[in-house]
Amino acid sequence: MDPIVEQGFDRLLDVIKETKAKQQDTADLIVKEDKVLLEKMISAVVPVVQAAGSLFLQKAKQDTKGDLYDQKYYPDKMIILGKSESPASFRPDDPKKQVTQQFCVASEKGELFELMFSTDGFVVDTYASPLSAEDALAFYGYDILYMLFSAIRDYALAEEDLLDALDLTLGFLQHKTA
Repeated sequence: MDPIVEQGFDRLLDVIKETKAKQQDTADLIVKEDKVLLEKMISAVVPVVQAAGSLFLQKAKQDTKGDLYDQKYYPDKMIILGKSESPASFRPDDPKKQVTQQFCVASEKGELFELMFSTDGFVVDTYASPLSAEDALAFYGYDILYMLFSAIRDYALAEEDLLDALDLTLGFLQHKTA
């Protein structure tokens, strides 16, 4: 084999080893500082939640067909970061209420909650239980970090697309009127 090719191949193997070591060091640092990272990401996502978040059901009645009426919603917008595969057995505000679905959400005020849904067949209601960054990571894992990153990235890309569309529209208008 040509010595130049061998040198290039050896260098490529060295780069792979260096990259793997750097990735491991970075991953170790993230694990060590995961709570801080989550708190900073929650702060960074606030404008996204304010602009693109949803209002979530607080309480409603359910008719015999399953349709909801007399709905009340939480006043703050939220985005879902994760869903529990095994919801809590009961709600902290009322141990008689069984949790049917449980989500980790971020509010437009930069707070984390567990949103716990319950139904008795007639009333559907929820409880928003405050959640610390440490508990959110313990219960929902690192997927919530990825969801926050995705929300920030997707919103930023959407904003860039909107600006590009506006620029194109303005260019068209200026060209047409000129």
